[in-house]
Amino acid sequence: MPLVQPHHVVVGHGGLIMGNPGDRPYPAEPLPTPKADGSLRDIRVGIIDTGISSGADSDHSDWFAERYAKEADDVDPAYSSGDFFALQGGHGTFVAGVIQNAAPGVTFDPEVALDQNGFGDEERLCRKITELGQKKISVLNLSLGCFTEDDVASEPLRRTIEALPDDIVVVASAGNQGTQRPSWPAALCGVTAVAAAEQKRDGSLAPAFYSNWGHWVDACAIGNRASTYLKGEWQLPGEASATPFALWAYWYGTSFAAPLVTGRIAATMAADGITAAQARDKLLSGAEFAPGYGVFVK
Repeated sequence: MPLVQPHHVVVGHGGLIMGNPGDRPYPAEPLPTPKADGSLRDIRVGIIDTGISSGADSDHSDWFAERYAKEADDVDPAYSSGDFFALQGGHGTFVAGVIQNAAPGVTFDPEVALDQNGFGDEERLCRKITELGQKKISVLNLSLGCFTEDDVASEPLRRTIEALPDDIVVVASAGNQGTQRPSWPAALCGVTAVAAAEQKRDGSLAPAFYSNWGHWVDACAIGNRASTYLKGEWQLPGEASATPFALWAYWYGTSFAAPLVTGRIAATMAADGITAAQARDKLLSGAEFAPGYGVFVK
């Protein structure tokens, strides 16, 4: 066990940074409002990400209103300047929408550990994990991660997650570099690591080309999907014109496969009247989807 390690940078797994082959978000048509399940109101999910948009509860009232407490330090800055999105601005709002689509009506607690470009550090991440561990959450979603020297587990992340109450299930994205190299915290023992699958034009499913994979992965889900987003414009250097967004987006990455699994765990808890750990184990009891990609979760 290392006595000293570098202070690791963690990144959101939505693409465009750290060499990720993932892509930028694209405008999408509004999604049908999922019918809220009253039994999910008493189940709470923690989301540590870029935060949530300042107007999420009004812009997407059928998805978010009265399902989280509005706090100033939970707001995603989202923009690089004016109404132009930063590299991962809106990432947390998108993730929250995926969870609501999978578990309509579930309450959640958004916390900020990544800036609007998708960068953070393990010190702040560990602090936020500890804070949520002191609240009554059942599942914690971490659509982020990092690599480490010699692929040895991050000690701060390992110790922090091991210190969580036993009844909290942690779900983390596997990363988007298309490698077997372990991403932390997803590769930690006890964390449910989620890779991405994609749906082909003929309707068949296959491992997503960008997804990390390996013996440390527990599950996979569709990583290319539409979800809740913000108003603004996207324009990368060299692009001739900006792309406008109107509250909805299509994006892909393991960042968006993980919250699907998080939501399914919460929905299974409510439907079967079982604990988060029991719901996770039920979802992971299926056959392996593909070597290194775990069980496919719909």
